[in-house]
Amino acid sequence: MGETARTENKMGTAKMLPLILSMGLPAMLSMLVQALYNIVDSYYVSQYSEKALSAVSLALPLQNLMIAFAVGTAVGVTSLISRRLGQGRKREADLAAAHGIVLGVLTSLVFAVYGGFFTTPFFHLFETDAEIIAMGDTYLSIVCIFSVGMFVSVSLEKTLQATGNMIWPMIFQLIGAVSNIVLDPIFIFGYLGFPAMGVAGAAVATVAGQWISMIVCIVVVTKGKHEIHIGFKGFRLDGKTVKDIYQVGLPAIVMQGIGTVMNIGMNAILSRFSTAAYTVFGLYFRLQNFVFMPVFGLTQGLLPIMGFNYGARNKKRLLSALKNGCMIALIIMGLGMLTFLLFPGQLIGIFNPTSEMMELGVAALRIICICFPFAALGIVSSTLFQAMGRGTYSLIISLMRQLLILVPTAWLLAKLTGLVSSVWWAFPCAELVSLVCSITFFIHLYRAEISHLETVQSR
Repeated sequence: MGETARTENKMGTAKMLPLILSMGLPAMLSMLVQALYNIVDSYYVSQYSEKALSAVSLALPLQNLMIAFAVGTAVGVTSLISRRLGQGRKREADLAAAHGIVLGVLTSLVFAVYGGFFTTPFFHLFETDAEIIAMGDTYLSIVCIFSVGMFVSVSLEKTLQATGNMIWPMIFQLIGAVSNIVLDPIFIFGYLGFPAMGVAGAAVATVAGQWISMIVCIVVVTKGKHEIHIGFKGFRLDGKTVKDIYQVGLPAIVMQGIGTVMNIGMNAILSRFSTAAYTVFGLYFRLQNFVFMPVFGLTQGLLPIMGFNYGARNKKRLLSALKNGCMIALIIMGLGMLTFLLFPGQLIGIFNPTSEMMELGVAALRIICICFPFAALGIVSSTLFQAMGRGTYSLIISLMRQLLILVPTAWLLAKLTGLVSSVWWAFPCAELVSLVCSITFFIHLYRAEISHLETVQSR
């Protein structure tokens, strides 16, 4: 059975570049639509009011924290499923998928409690404007309380991706994002007989898109034929399976959660300059999604390929996936850097900016984009570490990129120069240092383990 699983699965036999493209492109497309949603969402909010845009920008770190828990847990599930399939242990792969759903639901309940009782103090950390605080509190409460749709849909998407099925996950994400885009203006401005809800409408549109996606996910996964079977009859949480999931998943959660801490730290630094400064920082993150999201979509295709071939001990295919992944990521990030360098004014202009926001935004985009090529290599390297079950390595890299180097450097530059434009240089510095760390880890891992894998005959 084990040998059959290894030879029949395309992740172990197909030509590498076409395989990566076939598995990565659907995810890249869906992630681009997700990025488009972020832009459209902010666009509609900016048309409602400048304070509404500031409120949603402040809510972004905690919204990202929810995504960190959902995606991080799902990454652990994906890594475990792909490795078990590569080893021919299908029953354990099925068990991992069921655990992913249960863990996602339990985590969503924690965020629901936070959204119901504890969101207001967060906004008081950065703002004194009562209107901005009230808007942000309303938005974040709704998104947290109804987050189960996002947790379940992400878990099901990643489960199918672990088997090499990238089409259905793409469709699920497209359905959620498109639903969100369509519902945004209806709920924010009150079209088609609905009341105008403002920022609350943006939150309702967000969770509605997530729930619609979740419902479609459940129908497809339960009614269709897939390599993974998710069943809950006689289900009990298995300590070893949970441990195996979080061995990769917990570092992945922390990696993504680091972004929340980084956002909070950067907002604290930038809020000392002006409201426009941290608002521009939030806009940058939405714009950079158009560059980073396709790379993250690429890694969704790479992770199961790397995990499968590592489980099958195929050194040649594992290294081929790494090489091709780095090449594609560099092309994407290079194009993104050129766009940010040449058209920063047009990009910031999407959000109806004030003159101060335009001036700060143009400088921010041109400086920060220098780090994009470094980030491309770091992200693909982290995917390799996750696929091999070395989540701690990825965690260290993310700590370097987003926290340990970035925030202290930004604080120091702000203190020494007193200029908000100097803060943006912390991003290239942090990415360069973390890339050096990634290369060091890879060399160590290659000498200790990869070099000893078998070189199986493959295409």
